[in-house]
Amino acid sequence: MKLVVIVAAAVTLAILGNALWAQSFPVRPIRIVVGFPPGGGVDVLARILGPKMSESLGQPVVVDNRVGAGGTIASDVVARATPDGHTILIVSASHAVTASMYKKLTYDPVKDFKAISLVASSPNVLLSNVDFPAQSVNELIKMARANPGSINYASGGIGTTGHLSAELLSLLAGMQLIHVPYKGNPLALVDLMAGRVQLMFTTVPTALPQIKAGRVRAIAVTSAKRFVTLSDTPTVAEAVQGYESANWFGVLAPNGTPLAIVSKLHAEMAKALANKEVADSIWRQGAEPLSSTPGEFEAYLKSEIAKWTRTVDRAGIRME
Repeated sequence: MKLVVIVAAAVTLAILGNALWAQSFPVRPIRIVVGFPPGGGVDVLARILGPKMSESLGQPVVVDNRVGAGGTIASDVVARATPDGHTILIVSASHAVTASMYKKLTYDPVKDFKAISLVASSPNVLLSNVDFPAQSVNELIKMARANPGSINYASGGIGTTGHLSAELLSLLAGMQLIHVPYKGNPLALVDLMAGRVQLMFTTVPTALPQIKAGRVRAIAVTSAKRFVTLSDTPTVAEAVQGYESANWFGVLAPNGTPLAIVSKLHAEMAKALANKEVADSIWRQGAEPLSSTPGEFEAYLKSEIAKWTRTVDRAGIRME
């Protein structure tokens, strides 16, 4: 009986301790670790959210760029950080992709983190050269099936969301496309406009100026539903059931971070995302502001890892 009482008392003290800790949190600046260079999509989102969260939390929210290895360096830094809420990680869809591309990561992309919230999502857009005969996904599939290996597509590199978006389409539609990887989307886009490649999946901000100028044709977006910025462009899913490929962004904390602190960080992010100024800034980046519960984000992350692992394995993609 005494042991039961002692254990119950210890649990109660731990719960009260976490609650009191959360009330005083944060006690110093919060560091948002970013695995990509300044000026990129992930970095810009961190710098949009940070100042608004800082206003409510009463501590500076600073961005720490730990660039390299497709974001895995930053993920490793946060996985090893003290789990007190003062070091968090903003990730993109590449966090799920690297789980399938790299077999020997120094961290587990799910177990070593606590999900806080999704914050934004943006589709890729399937572009074609203006002279390419197929003007819809259905026409592309028909053409590719009739002429296997005759259609090529560019990407910003092996393992990028543009590459995997195309491979997912090929697998679900039962067709073969030839991959032409480039060192970044800008070079690929130049060759698409020049007619040296026929197709390309790329981000909306990258594609939009060229679409408006009539230098490329937007065939479809990769989101599950039509995207506001390209509302007249159909989704791939309208032709290929079950297709979805999103450039999503979310925030994680190290595993072991107390639930009360995760909840507080989640509430602050939800408040920031509900702010019109913040939301408008995210829309200007070509992304849709999102919010989710920690549980919803964790479930989504697991589903994304499973989807891209299947795609990578079935397509036989290997990092060079």
